[in-house]
Amino acid sequence: MAERLLAAGFGVSAWNRTSAKAAPLAELGATVAPTPAEAVTGAEIVCIIMENAASVEAVLFQPNVVKALAPGAVIVDLTSLHPDAARANAARLAALGHHYLDAPVSGGPNGAAQGTLAVMVGGESGAFARAEPVLRCFGRPVHVGPSGSGQITKLGSQIISGTALAAVAEALLLFTETGVSVDRAREALFGGFADSTILRLHGKRMITRDFDPGGHIRTFLKDLDAAADMAKVVGLDLVIAETSRSLFRRASDAGHGENDIAAMALEIERRNGGRRIAAGWNDAKTE
Repeated sequence: MAERLLAAGFGVSAWNRTSAKAAPLAELGATVAPTPAEAVTGAEIVCIIMENAASVEAVLFQPNVVKALAPGAVIVDLTSLHPDAARANAARLAALGHHYLDAPVSGGPNGAAQGTLAVMVGGESGAFARAEPVLRCFGRPVHVGPSGSGQITKLGSQIISGTALAAVAEALLLFTETGVSVDRAREALFGGFADSTILRLHGKRMITRDFDPGGHIRTFLKDLDAAADMAKVVGLDLVIAETSRSLFRRASDAGHGENDIAAMALEIERRNGGRRIAAGWNDAKTE
């Protein structure tokens, strides 16, 4: 995402808790700062993406970081957070004269590299207008409402994606166990109502058993837990979301929390006596 900002001509000052991850940006024209305060000094637009609310708290709200911001800065938080945490961040920054946008993204590493991420933005419309040129470097930003709205939209995205992951795994296992060519059956669904990025990308990963993390099961489960919490607050019975959440919880408890979300396939296989998707097939080599 930082590379896309640089390619678009923006001046970028970058910082990462693991300095080696930010170092390659220097060769592309970024200034790699040794501290977060130095990275944001005088900045009018600040983008932050962390693992969770505690990480955001530990970095963004350091006194020297907040003091280093330009007056009236817009902080674009691309982290997936509980909506209540996003609202709290917005209120704290507003009290200091700054603006906060909760802007979680969806589309994974490929979407980030290609600039095709879905960007769901909550916050003030004026702050969104100021940040929109930056956000367009990442993909397609949509302002969905006041603070917290971006996070709620992301929770909806996770409900849909989590359900789709389980459904794709079950369909692939059904193909396997009934003697259908798994990868060709998956390809046959392209363009139909069942087509999706989940089917194309994660379905392929399930077949080839590529579970190296793009998005971790543990962080996905964090979002599904937040969705369950929000549903409880407003009195909704989201049975499909809860089923998906229970599957991810079981996968995490089984030791797959550090795997990619495509490892949902492992939980579906476990529930079916260990029978494996694409067992005995080499279709992936013929595509």
